[in-house]
Amino acid sequence: MSEPTIKLVAFCGSLRKGSFNRLALQAFIERLPQGTSVETIEIGDWPLYNADVQAQGFPNPVQTAQQKMLAADGVVFASPEYNYSVSGVLKNAIDWLSRMTPQPFAGKPMAVFGASGGPLGTARSQYHLRQMMIFLDGRMINKPEVMIGAAPSKFADGKFTDEVGAKLLADLGAALVLSVRQHKAHSHVK
Repeated sequence: MSEPTIKLVAFCGSLRKGSFNRLALQAFIERLPQGTSVETIEIGDWPLYNADVQAQGFPNPVQTAQQKMLAADGVVFASPEYNYSVSGVLKNAIDWLSRMTPQPFAGKPMAVFGASGGPLGTARSQYHLRQMMIFLDGRMINKPEVMIGAAPSKFADGKFTDEVGAKLLADLGAALVLSVRQHKAHSHVK
């Protein structure tokens, strides 16, 4: 009997179609274990978080994202680094979703990685994202950390060409799938 499909949702914190983070997300997806599906939730057209708007009802894209997240087994973040932190668009999506009931980050296994032109490869933004997920009760995979520095030299013709980084992405995907399977097994024991 084969294992059931693992369903993941992914957020890319960069809106540019050809961004290094979108390319890194594609490289991550290509290296996931068989039996894993990923749906990317696009967040670029969400309104800025505003409690007055929330009082009138959550915007449709936010409601749709929440439903997809609740149906998913895990969450993936491809996070660029803007001014030593996560991008505004990713923070905005997290702010919207965190106010929903049920809150869709809680208890979910999660993975984060990122690519930047600098030498630290989004380390600061990833640590900020990890802090946010502590508050939201997300279950971040701790290792491997995948911080793709000097990104312009590691992509060619839209493909990720760094062998070490590719192995780290594959290992992170395997760790996320393992965490999801453990989470599911633990959930069924209760």
